[in-house]
Amino acid sequence: MSEKKNLNSKINELDKQVEWFYSDEFELEQAVDKYKQAVKLAKEIEQDLDNLKNEIKVLSEDFSK
Repeated sequence: MSEKKNLNSKINELDKQVEWFYSDEFELEQAVDKYKQAVKLAKEIEQDLDNLKNEIKVLSEDFSK
Protein backbone atom coordinates (compact mmCIF):
# COMPACT_ATOMS: atom_id res chain seq x y z
CA MET A 1 0.00 0.00 0.00
CA SER A 2 1.53 3.25 -1.05
CA GLU A 3 -1.09 5.37 0.70
CA LYS A 4 -0.35 5.99 4.35
CA LYS A 5 -3.19 4.91 6.61
CA ASN A 6 -4.53 7.17 9.28
CA LEU A 7 -4.64 6.13 12.91
CA ASN A 8 -8.36 5.30 12.96
CA SER A 9 -8.10 2.96 10.00
CA LYS A 10 -5.09 1.23 11.59
CA ILE A 11 -7.02 0.71 14.82
CA ASN A 12 -10.00 -0.65 12.89
CA GLU A 13 -7.72 -3.00 10.98
CA LEU A 14 -6.13 -4.22 14.21
CA ASP A 15 -9.60 -4.85 15.67
CA LYS A 16 -10.45 -6.98 12.64
CA GLN A 17 -7.20 -8.91 12.98
CA VAL A 18 -7.88 -9.62 16.66
CA GLU A 19 -11.46 -10.66 15.88
CA TRP A 20 -10.10 -13.25 13.46
CA PHE A 21 -8.62 -15.16 16.40
CA TYR A 22 -12.12 -15.53 17.88
CA SER A 23 -13.88 -16.29 14.60
CA ASP A 24 -14.86 -19.53 12.94
CA GLU A 25 -12.21 -18.75 10.30
CA PHE A 26 -9.41 -19.29 12.84
CA GLU A 27 -6.82 -21.82 11.69
CA LEU A 28 -3.87 -22.69 13.86
CA GLU A 29 -1.59 -22.89 10.83
CA GLN A 30 -2.25 -19.22 10.03
CA ALA A 31 -2.20 -17.98 13.62
CA VAL A 32 1.52 -17.22 13.82
CA ASP A 33 1.49 -15.12 10.66
CA LYS A 34 -1.67 -13.30 11.70
CA TYR A 35 -0.18 -12.66 15.13
CA LYS A 36 3.01 -11.21 13.61
CA GLN A 37 0.92 -8.91 11.39
CA ALA A 38 -1.12 -7.75 14.37
CA VAL A 39 2.00 -7.06 16.46
CA LYS A 40 3.53 -5.04 13.61
CA LEU A 41 0.36 -3.00 13.25
CA ALA A 42 0.11 -2.49 17.02
CA LYS A 43 3.67 -1.12 17.03
CA GLU A 44 2.78 1.28 14.19
CA ILE A 45 -0.25 2.46 16.16
CA GLU A 46 1.86 2.93 19.28
CA GLN A 47 4.39 4.98 17.31
CA ASP A 48 1.61 7.10 15.79
CA LEU A 49 0.18 7.73 19.27
CA ASP A 50 3.63 8.69 20.58
CA ASN A 51 4.01 11.14 17.68
CA LEU A 52 0.62 12.67 18.44
CA LYS A 53 1.49 12.91 22.11
CA ASN A 54 4.72 14.74 21.28
CA GLU A 55 2.90 17.07 18.91
CA ILE A 56 0.30 17.89 21.56
CA LYS A 57 3.04 18.48 24.09
CA VAL A 58 4.81 20.93 21.74
CA LEU A 59 1.56 22.75 21.02
CA SER A 60 0.75 22.95 24.73
CA GLU A 61 4.15 24.44 25.47
CA ASP A 62 3.68 27.02 22.71
CA PHE A 63 0.32 28.10 24.13
CA SER A 64 1.55 28.27 27.70
CA LYS A 65 3.97 31.11 26.92
